[in-house]
Amino acid sequence: MEARQNVHFEAKPSDAEASNVETVARVVPRMAELPADAWNALAGDSPFVQHAFLHALETTECVGAHIGWEPVHLALFRGDRLEAAMPLYVKHHSWGEFVFDWAWADAYRRHGLAYYPKLVCCVPFSPVPGPRLLARNDADRTALIQAALKLTQELGFSSFHILFPTEPDHAALNAMPLLHRSGFQFHWNNAGYAGFDDFLAAMTHDKRKKIRQERKKLNTLGVTFRWVEGAASTDADWDHFYRCYADTYARHRSEPHLNRAFFANLRETMPDNLLLIIADKDGEPVACSFCIKDGQRLYGRHWGTLEYVPGLHFETCYQQGIEYAIAKGLSVFEGGAQGEHKLSRGLVPTATHSWHWLENAEFREAVDRFLERETDAIAHYMDELEGPFRREPPA
Repeated sequence: MEARQNVHFEAKPSDAEASNVETVARVVPRMAELPADAWNALAGDSPFVQHAFLHALETTECVGAHIGWEPVHLALFRGDRLEAAMPLYVKHHSWGEFVFDWAWADAYRRHGLAYYPKLVCCVPFSPVPGPRLLARNDADRTALIQAALKLTQELGFSSFHILFPTEPDHAALNAMPLLHRSGFQFHWNNAGYAGFDDFLAAMTHDKRKKIRQERKKLNTLGVTFRWVEGAASTDADWDHFYRCYADTYARHRSEPHLNRAFFANLRETMPDNLLLIIADKDGEPVACSFCIKDGQRLYGRHWGTLEYVPGLHFETCYQQGIEYAIAKGLSVFEGGAQGEHKLSRGLVPTATHSWHWLENAEFREAVDRFLERETDAIAHYMDELEGPFRREPPA
């Protein structure tokens, strides 16, 4: 089904100056057709919704109709001015989203209904909370949601989903007839630690002892670490990372979502947002983790190793990221989706959110009842988790 069509609607202007200018929402199939400066002014600091990041996914063919990730970005214009936008995709599967609706799709199938295609507002392959309704006010956020629902209906799709939006989007989403879903990830929060030892001192004895023992063993094995910022990185650094990254997928008998060209594009266009944590053994690189950063947060994204070394995964993916965040004065280190094992490394459960619209009223009611039970279960689970600290770090 052809998804690349314009959707027109009139919205209430957000200021008096725009009161006589028609407001139009358009589907834009390529980031190249949208002004980068205007998009970034709406996106704020989050690197994952920067024009360059989303554009890189498209130009390197990591997304596209050929893999079931067809871009249909919504852009709200007043005259020629971009006023609001959302990253939006037609999906023909649920891979790479990290808010799992496979059971919903299976229920549709068992009732002879088509769940795919669907519309999804998200950042592909990136379970990172951040802005999704890129707008300056709730009126324009509401207009974006209305446009997405209208597009869902006009295309005859089963559903619309918005994944991992953060607080500024919540009010507009809660005001709409959407189903709210709760989730959680494990994040590390900087309690003003003077250094890594200060952080360890706040942990319980057994967890502190385990981390120190692992670090000592790695040192004995000749393992050292380098923090390589994007601007200082070399082709050899990225070749090593990609070899490690691809090997992780190969071990699970799958193909990487992101290709080498994508990372090369980011290195060229967003070098200040990139960090490689490279593990060397006896002077030779053996493992690497890839992180993205902004002024407040470090986001752990991908990792791989060419040799099994006990404790190397936890150190490369978590401890080094935490130590980097402390050294650079960052507030949060996000360790990615899932993984209760992160708790013992100092990361704590943090709520995440998504909102959903199912066109079929009967299924919408059934899913709503399911989400009520799921939300209660998640809240209970988070309450029952035993924290890694001797005392709660100060807020």
